[in-house]
Amino acid sequence: MTSTLPVQQRRGTQVPPAPGTRYLELDVAAGLDPFLRLAAALTGTAVHYAVKANPHPRLLTALEAAGCRFDVASPTEVCSTYEAVETLTAGAELGLGPTGSSFHVGSQQRDPEAWAGPVAAAAHAFYLLRRRGLSPRPLDLGGGLPASYDGCRGVSAYGEAIDRHLTEAFGDDRPETLVEPGGGIVGDAGTLVPRVIDIVHRSGVRWVLLDAGVFTGLVETLEEAIRHRLRTSVDGGPTGPCVLAGPTCDSADVLYEQRIVQLPIHLTEGDEVRMLSAGAYTSAYSTVGFNGFEPLLTRVV
Repeated sequence: MTSTLPVQQRRGTQVPPAPGTRYLELDVAAGLDPFLRLAAALTGTAVHYAVKANPHPRLLTALEAAGCRFDVASPTEVCSTYEAVETLTAGAELGLGPTGSSFHVGSQQRDPEAWAGPVAAAAHAFYLLRRRGLSPRPLDLGGGLPASYDGCRGVSAYGEAIDRHLTEAFGDDRPETLVEPGGGIVGDAGTLVPRVIDIVHRSGVRWVLLDAGVFTGLVETLEEAIRHRLRTSVDGGPTGPCVLAGPTCDSADVLYEQRIVQLPIHLTEGDEVRMLSAGAYTSAYSTVGFNGFEPLLTRVV
């Protein structure tokens, strides 16, 4: 997290945006395409959309109509293969019905091969359980499929890799499987559209202040973990470096400073800065009234 105070706090002022000037533009049809491509690549694996990524009713209705299933919440427990085998065996001895295993390779996973190790470990655990007379099912492959941020491949490439890992690890004994993508489905379906509310200079560095920031949907930009591709309403001319920050007086409300961004030199107050692949964890993360700012609105296109 940056230690530099935002421009607003240094100046002792906070400029509230006009109501409705920043919003998430959600293209429901664009959310269906990655679901259909992933389902085609992962033949026999049920796709459960992680609703927490973006719970907009229009999106959920469209996904349900296309045959998608849903993941609404699940606790995460981490243990070794042998600990998992002993735990499930103990459950069976107590009259419980162990049903399978799950894992998660990490959010916004950039490497499709990251599923190889966990799938192999799950196959070994299933083998040991079957030797004990149990019939584990299903295998939950978790989420982690990315949206189109820097360095990420298309969702179908991940589906094809996961399917290959399952074949290599399980052969003809592949269990029932499911996968829980969130950002991989809805990420590219959304564009966050804030406006510039101020431009100031500090020590020769241009700071561009937006009416959306960490507390209005962009919490995943903390420590610059997620870097959105940017477009503006005045693209086409010369660009220059700048720090990008949000509207509140909180010191955490700085989006990109460690790796500054290039934006048009002629960018000015009132211009739009469109943040691509922002459909996941933006409207869902937006706070309700922090520093007096309204939650992020969604406009379905």
